[in-house]
Amino acid sequence: MIDPTAIVSPKAQVDVNVEIGPYSIIKDDVKIKSGTVISSHVVIEKYVTIGADCQIYQFAAIGAVPQSVKFKGEKTHIKIGKGTIIREFVTIHRGTGFGGGLTEIGDHNFLMAYSHIAHDCKTGQHVTLSNNTTLAGHITIGNFATVGGLVAIHQFVRVGEHAFVGGKSAVVKDVPPYVIAAGDRAKLHGLNGVGLKRYGFEADTIKALKRTYRIIFRIGLTLNEAIERVKAEVDQVPEVINFIHFLQSSQRGVTR
Repeated sequence: MIDPTAIVSPKAQVDVNVEIGPYSIIKDDVKIKSGTVISSHVVIEKYVTIGADCQIYQFAAIGAVPQSVKFKGEKTHIKIGKGTIIREFVTIHRGTGFGGGLTEIGDHNFLMAYSHIAHDCKTGQHVTLSNNTTLAGHITIGNFATVGGLVAIHQFVRVGEHAFVGGKSAVVKDVPPYVIAAGDRAKLHGLNGVGLKRYGFEADTIKALKRTYRIIFRIGLTLNEAIERVKAEVDQVPEVINFIHFLQSSQRGVTR
């Protein structure tokens, strides 16, 4: 159902059972999949694809051009996965030609009020961004990560899967998977044990991750020394392998 006050471009592709509320604007080259509900006063600019069963609340603005002086008007896109909830006043900007051309929001994300996702960011599945979270450009957020309110994350930073970033933090380096980070500037505060138990991680896996965390961050070894010790002394379950790979692939450096 499309409210008669909504403005929907004839060049938009809107599935039959999509709801669009009063005074919302849907521009050219937008694709909206089945079951999505768009509230009033939402603006969706061109080159945006929205998956099935999403909920987009009033005054959200999706698809504006990037806030980048290097952007020259190139055709870039936003892709939003199925089942994602986008609350009031959320802003999501298109990608850039120099950054890959795509801003991508994964399935079943929960983007709370006033959060901002800048150009070329990518979030995994089941990511939660709390109120007033601000992502600068080119940020990657892993599956099941949670970012607290009033958090600012620097360009090109990665937040690993199942990580938890506490509220009012400033994050300038990569946050490894499975950990808690908080503060200005953010520091690590141990393993995200509560979150891992909540998502059904086995006790042996959590034990191996705790051992990995202690070796890498608590006993004063260099990163290379610590990784070699982890490989020698800790069960190489997939989560430990993922943890090590994340550290080794960091470009900005790792939060410690």
